[in-house]
This record gives sequence, structure tokens and C-alpha cells, in this order.
Amino acid sequence: MKFHLIDQISEIHPGERISAVKCLSLAEEYLQDHFPRFPVMPGVLMLESMTQTGAWLVRVTNNFSHSLTVLKEARNVKYGNFVEPGEMLVVKAELVKMDGNLASLKVSGEVAGNVAVSSRIVLESYNSSGTDEPNVTDRNAIRLLRQQYDLLNRQRSAV
Repeated sequence: MKFHLIDQISEIHPGERISAVKCLSLAEEYLQDHFPRFPVMPGVLMLESMTQTGAWLVRVTNNFSHSLTVLKEARNVKYGNFVEPGEMLVVKAELVKMDGNLASLKVSGEVAGNVAVSSRIVLESYNSSGTDEPNVTDRNAIRLLRQQYDLLNRQRSAV
């Protein structure tokens, strides 16, 4: 099962901030177990939505120079509200600091203007080659990431 937890990038300012949305549908496979009579988005997947949003900001800021951007650290994760089917999670990430391959971000997710989750995260970017120079596998992954970014950012690109 793949967890693409961002449906659309609504705003991006490379090197500064990004805003994305996740429209939660009852068709999400994980909702069958979490919880059957009270389906809500699991907290760990809310954190993953913020991680994916932050990763897009880092990739665009670095001109897709690395094939992998992963969560290295999550601090002060605070959950405020549930996200239920039919609701839209608006995820915002602000780049606080970049230090080499590490990016520190302040992230949050809101539903109807109310904070559902917030955190400070650190993302690390690297290539599978183990160097800053991408190998064939990295270049293919980067090509696919660029295609996915174009799909997520399609409405902004069409304007």
C-alpha cells in the first residue's frame, strides 16, 4: 500500500514555505481499521502528511538534487483535533534552516482553520549512491519525483 498523503500543492515559495491539501475520503484503506465505528486519520499519517509536504519544499528548493528526502527527527508533535472523512487537512510547512543535507521545518495541519497537528521536523536528503552526485537509479527516481510534483502542482502550473 502506498501512502500518498498530499492531494495537491496549493502554494509554494521555494526556500520559504509551502501549503498543500489532503482531502480525507472514507475510501482510504487504513480507515477500515482506524477505527471502524469512528474513522479518523491516524496521528502518524497526519505527521507523514506534514513530512511529505515539507519534502516537496526541500526538493524544489534544492532543484531535485537528491532522490531521497526522509524524516530524521520530529519534535514537539502536538495533536489538537481529529481529521474525519469528508474533511480537508491543509498542511503548511515553513523552512526554518538548511544546513547541508538537513532541513529544519515548522509544520502544521489544519481543518477548517483549527490546528489538528503541529510539529518541528528535520528532513534529510541524500542519494542512494551515497554521494551528492546521483547515479542512474537516483536520476530515474528524481525523474519520477518531478513527474509526481507536476501532477500535485498542476492547478498552479495551469494558471
